[in-house]
Amino acid sequence: MSAAIPPGPAATATRWRIGWPRRVFSQVLLMQLAIATGVTVLATGLFLAPLSDHLDDQAMRRALAIAQTTAAEPRMAEALQHTRPAPGGPVQTEAERIRRATGAEYVVIMDRRGVRWSHTSPDEIGKHVSTDPTDALEGREVMEIDDGTLGRSARGKVPLRAGDGHIVGAVSVGISYESVRARLVAAVPEMLAYAGGALAVGALAAYVVSRRLQRRTHDLAFSDISALLAEREAMLHGIREGVVALDAHGRIRLINDEAQRLLDLRPEDTGQSLEAVLSPGRTTDVLSGRVTGADLLTVSGGRVLVANRMPTDDGGAVVTLRDRTELERLGRELDGTRGLIDALRAQDHEHANHMHTLLGLIELELHDEAMEFITEAIGVHRATAEQVTERVHDPLLASLLVGKATVATERGVSLSVAEDSLLPNRLVDPPGVVTIVGNLIDNALDAAVGSPEPRVEVALCADDRTVLLRVSDTGPGIPADRRDVVFTEGWSTKEPPAHGKRGIGLALVRRLAERQGGSVRVSDREGGGAEFTVVLPEALAEQPAGAPLTATGEPR
Repeated sequence: MSAAIPPGPAATATRWRIGWPRRVFSQVLLMQLAIATGVTVLATGLFLAPLSDHLDDQAMRRALAIAQTTAAEPRMAEALQHTRPAPGGPVQTEAERIRRATGAEYVVIMDRRGVRWSHTSPDEIGKHVSTDPTDALEGREVMEIDDGTLGRSARGKVPLRAGDGHIVGAVSVGISYESVRARLVAAVPEMLAYAGGALAVGALAAYVVSRRLQRRTHDLAFSDISALLAEREAMLHGIREGVVALDAHGRIRLINDEAQRLLDLRPEDTGQSLEAVLSPGRTTDVLSGRVTGADLLTVSGGRVLVANRMPTDDGGAVVTLRDRTELERLGRELDGTRGLIDALRAQDHEHANHMHTLLGLIELELHDEAMEFITEAIGVHRATAEQVTERVHDPLLASLLVGKATVATERGVSLSVAEDSLLPNRLVDPPGVVTIVGNLIDNALDAAVGSPEPRVEVALCADDRTVLLRVSDTGPGIPADRRDVVFTEGWSTKEPPAHGKRGIGLALVRRLAERQGGSVRVSDREGGGAEFTVVLPEALAEQPAGAPLTATGEPR
């Protein structure tokens, strides 16, 4: 049995397939080499094409110059008139001397009949010339390339004039065309050497540029780059984080959809500086890198943002923005809920004490005292709610004040609504006003706790469509040199809560007020403490004309 023969190397060898390379480096290098080669070949051809004509013209002009010099010899015309054509005659002797001295192929002197008096071949002397001498004999100079008895040559013909100026013959000088062609052929290697040198320099430059491109593109293929660009566009415009790319001069190179929404920018803002499209403030400082750090808080257009800035190798930067508005709202709601839970827990203990007291009065059959005790306990809470609803007619804001009053009571702080307060139920943006009042009350409660006779007073007044808000507390107050700083994002004198960072409330109050065209300021409270004043122009809707009014002056 014969053993199986394993396949030889030829059977297992990998078959190479020649095709267009995929890498950017290889494609660009091949294209640049092809362009350099094509330009070199084209330039060489364009130079060689007129070179032949130039050499022909140069040879004809040289022949014409020799003919003009020969015709200017006075002895030549005199010898032509007084001698006969002969191989050893003076005309032939002088013509041969000139031919040898100039290197011409021939110098032919002819009379008016066209008969040669000189020639390179003595046998041709006395014979008629092979080409038409009419133009030269008529006084015109001729330059041409033509065939004659000695072959193809570049010729120059001029008339030969006697001393008195009349034409006695003509001079024809020829330059061998083979010498002209030899000069052209001799110039080709030199031209090719120059072209080869230029091509080599071009190839080297192409290689250097391609290598640089290879490093910048990380040796990727064009299809990979196209796929990366498509994926980048999909990712940037699909993620829910804002991305702003800046160049080394602080100009915007890229903004995705989320960044446009968070910063109120447009696609047309690409290419402009941050200062040109954003108002001065912390947001602009954070994006430009003037404020450094990780997870920097800023407020833009009523939104609480968390920004991180990463420098790039080219001197620019990429800034990512996260919308923390909802998280801040939920955190504040969580703080409020915890406060309400604590208040409810305290009320539960208080209610249990009231029930125990009431049970004791009933068991002792002190019924009148029991009725008086119940009336007094209910009346305290009812008085607080009635005090608020009589002066604040917006249900959302009134509910906030009642809830904050309960929380304040449990924290040992008296929260009241000023007697001159009166706010109709015509707020244009109730949630915005609630946010402003809620943040101011929270800060006032924190400041008032621990002070002698802690108290917070809220005043809400309306003048036509303008709303004036004042929140004062009996806390330590705010020094005059820090009254502008308290509205800066991230600034706070209190410990951060468990859910995040402080320094957002007052900044958000200012942004919400400014968004409605208003303002906020802080001053000293009479008797000690701080007083925050917010003015909101056009915060109330216009009262319908002719609408019946209630007792409080609101449309029925």
